[in-house]
Amino acid sequence: MTIYDELKARGLIAQVTDEEEIKELINNGKATFYIGFDPTADSLHVGHFMALCLMKRLQQAGNRPIALVGGGTGMIGDPSGRTDMRTMMTPETIQHNCDCFKKQMSKFIDFSEGKALMLNNADWLMKLNYVELLREVGACFSVNNMLRAECYKQRMEKGLSFLEFNYMIMQSYDFYHMFQTVGCNMQCGGDDQWSNMLGGTELIRRKLGKDAYAMTITLLLTSEGKKMGKTQSGAVWLDPEKTTPYDFYQYWRNVGDADVLKCLRMLTFLPLEQIDEMDHWQGEQLNRAKEILAFELTKLVHSEAEAQKAQDAARALFADGGDKAHMPTTTLTAGDFTDGGIGALDLMVKCGLAASKGEARRLVQQGGLTVNGEKVSDPSAVFAVEQFSGDGLMLKKGKKVFHRAVAE
Repeated sequence: MTIYDELKARGLIAQVTDEEEIKELINNGKATFYIGFDPTADSLHVGHFMALCLMKRLQQAGNRPIALVGGGTGMIGDPSGRTDMRTMMTPETIQHNCDCFKKQMSKFIDFSEGKALMLNNADWLMKLNYVELLREVGACFSVNNMLRAECYKQRMEKGLSFLEFNYMIMQSYDFYHMFQTVGCNMQCGGDDQWSNMLGGTELIRRKLGKDAYAMTITLLLTSEGKKMGKTQSGAVWLDPEKTTPYDFYQYWRNVGDADVLKCLRMLTFLPLEQIDEMDHWQGEQLNRAKEILAFELTKLVHSEAEAQKAQDAARALFADGGDKAHMPTTTLTAGDFTDGGIGALDLMVKCGLAASKGEARRLVQQGGLTVNGEKVSDPSAVFAVEQFSGDGLMLKKGKKVFHRAVAE
């Protein structure tokens, strides 16, 4: 099976500009392709997972990836999928985030000599002269076509700033610049980037008279159509300081039955034959499939040792609730207690089991909180500071989420 056929079989490819040409490129290791990453945080998250896995697969097939960090476009902000304007970042913040990205990307991509590149578009975008850019590039873009682009539609409802309107031109210029300087002949990205990517191929065609290609990858959605990688407490990060390996493992262990096979195909590097055999799995077998998914992805991001540790802890917790060694733990300080105690609702918010006291109250009223094996039904319940000594209190939200609270 060729690499292109495997990508199709795994459900990764959404749209392509020229299928036969792209097949020829990537099947023969002739693609120098780029994927852009906006440095809006100091860690990559599950939303970036598809892109990282695609880069790894294509590199293993002999192609050369370029991880393009948007130090320049990050000064503007991508309006795709947005209903509000992004917060402006300082150059120092952007550079810090770029440094964090490379460390995480190195677990997926081999950046050794000739294997891959990591570039920052600030290196060329920040040097552009506005009048020269208008003359050189502006004439190649139709405003009518730009306004029809999917990436602008949501922002148009609330008002699209001229700053954001330039984003497509900046992204297209990136492709045009790298086509000339480092031989980049293909751009890959999420399916919501299709209009921006076509802008780049068209700019190269009009300015240079040459062909370049675009391929979008399927967005990682649940069977209900929601983006994966979000929890009640926020994004699922690849940085172990922001999302622990245990929590990362648990996120994938708890995916819906309808999503587990899709995630195994798209995100893991297990042979398709092995995954196809799971197609008929049901009931308890699906839980085994979820364990395999969680283990493989935690190993990919955090190491096999961390994956084994997370799996052992999860199994022990579900078996008897007894293994607290690797359970997510919150340490309470003296300031968290009032009159020697802390309320159940405050405790849940402090431990990240609820985003607000209102949400915590609803969970308690619905029977969703257990503390040290006993159901808590009173939202006004208070736990004394003495109860947090030693092993502390073990909280369970619903049937699957465990958390430990201890005091300093």
